[in-house]
Amino acid sequence: MATIKDIAKLSGYSIGTVSRVINHHPDVSDKAKDAIQKVIEQENYQPNTNAKLMKLKSSNIIAIIIKGYANMFFSELLEQLQASLAAAEQEVSIYYLDENDDEVETAYRVYIEKKPKGFIFLGGSLEHYDQYFKDADVPSVLLTNDAKHVQNPYVSSYTTDNLRAGAFAIQYLIDHGHTQIGVIGGNPNSHTANDRLAGAAKQMQKQNIYFDETFYEPGRYSFDGGYTAMNTLLTRHPDITAVFALADTIAIGALRCIKDHQLDVPKDISVIGFDGIDLGQYCIPRLTTIYQDIEKMSKNAAENILLRMNYHKAAEHECIPFEIIQGKTVANRK
Repeated sequence: MATIKDIAKLSGYSIGTVSRVINHHPDVSDKAKDAIQKVIEQENYQPNTNAKLMKLKSSNIIAIIIKGYANMFFSELLEQLQASLAAAEQEVSIYYLDENDDEVETAYRVYIEKKPKGFIFLGGSLEHYDQYFKDADVPSVLLTNDAKHVQNPYVSSYTTDNLRAGAFAIQYLIDHGHTQIGVIGGNPNSHTANDRLAGAAKQMQKQNIYFDETFYEPGRYSFDGGYTAMNTLLTRHPDITAVFALADTIAIGALRCIKDHQLDVPKDISVIGFDGIDLGQYCIPRLTTIYQDIEKMSKNAAENILLRMNYHKAAEHECIPFEIIQGKTVANRK
């Protein structure tokens, strides 16, 4: 009987991608879905639902909680995580939440009901950790947020310096001659978004560039969220020459909006994103963006939680360096 590893090998896709197709997750391309489904039918593969139920009831799983359905950065991060954990024959259970949901409250319920061996959080806010999770004695890893000030000593974290990266993105636009700069996207309750926004605002203040709340438009981490935020910002400030999108998913939606306004990127408006997702390099033009090291972030997270699930090791907190991907969406106006 074929296994999920057989389906992955025959289809040419990762175990993580095959798992998402089997579990009907929305973040899989039609091409991948069709190819994997074809192999599943050819091999007459049947998921073992009894085994799946037993694993959910066991204490040997790692629960991965993902905050946001449409954030493509988390999709890429999840795939790398699943590959690393699968190589260690570690089972996982995945929980998708809306970006406005409380991921820590959900984790606490899962902790009480399922008793997982560990947690990995993709995204989230910090204020609820001390409220709900301070007494949970299970190894956990928080990705994209710095948890060194969280009271729970079992929580590790791996993140980018979002404050510094936000400032870097703005300085890159300034160095290319831009002084009318807007910022779009992000949830006001997100520490990650707030740090990127704060870094951007501080850098503009430092360079004596005017920036107030009217130059910022929040939006969901989705293509539609980026489109809507860009549309609102253009209506409010049609004279802007550059936009910093707080995520690549948002930036890609903004590119479409700018095109629909009969404007050109980068001739009329420059765009810089954040994350470095693969899709950004297939946009027309290729997206200029701040790159987060997904491979290192996921590898460190997997190694750390596996180590702490089996040995009494202290949590650690690491800030992983970022870099700029110089695409074609930022014009030099000097």
